Amino acid sequence: MTDHNALSGAEFYLTAHPITTSGSAVETRALPELTTTFAGQPDRFIEHRARVAPGQFAASNFVDAIKTGLWSIRHWLLTRVSGNPEEERKRMKFKRQWLIALLAVLALVISACASEEGGGDGDGTTTTEGASSDLEGTTVTVFSSEDGTDEATGIQAALDVFAERNGMTITHTGARDFSDQINAQAAGGNPPDIAMFPQPGKVLDFAAEGFLLPLPQDVDDAVRPQWPAGTLETYEYDGGTYAIQVKTDYKSIVWYNTQVFADGGYEVPTSLDALVDLSNQMIADGQTPWCVGIESGPATGWVFTDWMEDMTLRLQGPDFYDQWVSNEIPFDDPRVVEIGQTILDIWNTEGNTYAAGGTIAATAHSADHGQPLADGTCAMVRQASFFAAFLPEGTTVGDDGEINTFYFPSADDTQPVLTAGNSAGAFRDAPEVWAVMEYLGSTEYAEERQKAQRANKGGGASGFLTANLNVDLSLWDPVEAAFIDVLSTADPARFDGSDLMPAAVGAGAFWTEGTSAVNGDKSIEDAFAAIQAVYADN
Repeated sequence: MTDHNALSGAEFYLTAHPITTSGSAVETRALPELTTTFAGQPDRFIEHRARVAPGQFAASNFVDAIKTGLWSIRHWLLTRVSGNPEEERKRMKFKRQWLIALLAVLALVISACASEEGGGDGDGTTTTEGASSDLEGTTVTVFSSEDGTDEATGIQAALDVFAERNGMTITHTGARDFSDQINAQAAGGNPPDIAMFPQPGKVLDFAAEGFLLPLPQDVDDAVRPQWPAGTLETYEYDGGTYAIQVKTDYKSIVWYNTQVFADGGYEVPTSLDALVDLSNQMIADGQTPWCVGIESGPATGWVFTDWMEDMTLRLQGPDFYDQWVSNEIPFDDPRVVEIGQTILDIWNTEGNTYAAGGTIAATAHSADHGQPLADGTCAMVRQASFFAAFLPEGTTVGDDGEINTFYFPSADDTQPVLTAGNSAGAFRDAPEVWAVMEYLGSTEYAEERQKAQRANKGGGASGFLTANLNVDLSLWDPVEAAFIDVLSTADPARFDGSDLMPAAVGAGAFWTEGTSAVNGDKSIEDAFAAIQAVYADN
């Protein structure tokens, strides 16, 4: 262990703040006590300026020299002890005040040197201006659950834009068994630099366990205004914000084959009862209404949880939904059990469901539905906005398309909307990691991902949505642009309930016990009692 009291001022600074040079750039990391705001903590401000716009610091030898000198003085101040308690108390008060003032002056000098370049684009679009001299040669790894070809390609293409601008390397890896892998990686001490979590509950669990790092204040300040009020609050724990939303899904959607509807003379239903009647009419006509599958590797079962959430919002309303998610209303409440049984009754009605894998539990949640829906094997798929990415290439979507969508109707006059989203959290504290995190929350990232993902789909619906307030909606297919508009105006809107539950429940027992009920291995009563037992322990 290094004895800081035995070091000179310059040696102390270099030990506490390793400096690496690349051209004229200087990278520093602030000490823990200097990490929040400019007021009284100017070193954090200095670090922010150096990281966000380091190209402005050509005279870095000058900056480095001043910093080293300051820390030499700070070290001297903090190691001189008089032996008189009262005198030492006054001395320490003076030391603190003097140090804060001196550091603030330095921050203002550097800020003035940096004022020649602006940070905005002038058109209302927020971009993350990279600093190639600061980030050049660095590497950042990103891990997510999005392993579909179009999705993964879109993510990597957007990351490449930032990487190429800054002379760095950013690699994205997607895996269907993300939940299992990230648990093992975090526990084993070898997580990625950044992970994109499908569940806020897992973000909060990891924050509580000390795996994830809270956002630096400058990153939070840069990202938060770009998203609807309350978005980042979802990822707050114990006074810190631990993730940035990078994707938003609209879940209350039914995708349907327009030719099947035209040939059968079917009308889009506007109530839940009308949807049930439509399904029964299709069965009578020899047309399979639904494609259903819940297989998703270790995450098998989450489609059942989505149906539970949408149906709970429709049959019991948002207040009941909130109490169920928080477990004020338990899983074994008869009203909750009844909703689960209703879903099983729909799926198990003879002639109602096509499962490409042979059984619902063996049929992939989306990949196994795209072709059957497109060729009319089934007429409808209830799936989130990302389902567009699983349609056959070249499939047209919209009023005049081969596939169109309608709102999953409610049981009354309300129009509740179920949403979800992926968020990015950081495991490693480094300037390049925080730069990428800030970029992931930006308008630019959302637009670059959309451009790439839409191009992959031949210019049609991409399957990617965002609630970022500043994106150019003309980049989206008209259907998906309408989805984004719904997301910004929906009332009542509720976030995916299982994603908000403790991970042991929402990404554990709810999946596995729900799958047991779908398979017929357990009654819905026994399955929900088992889920409740896990919730009670978490």
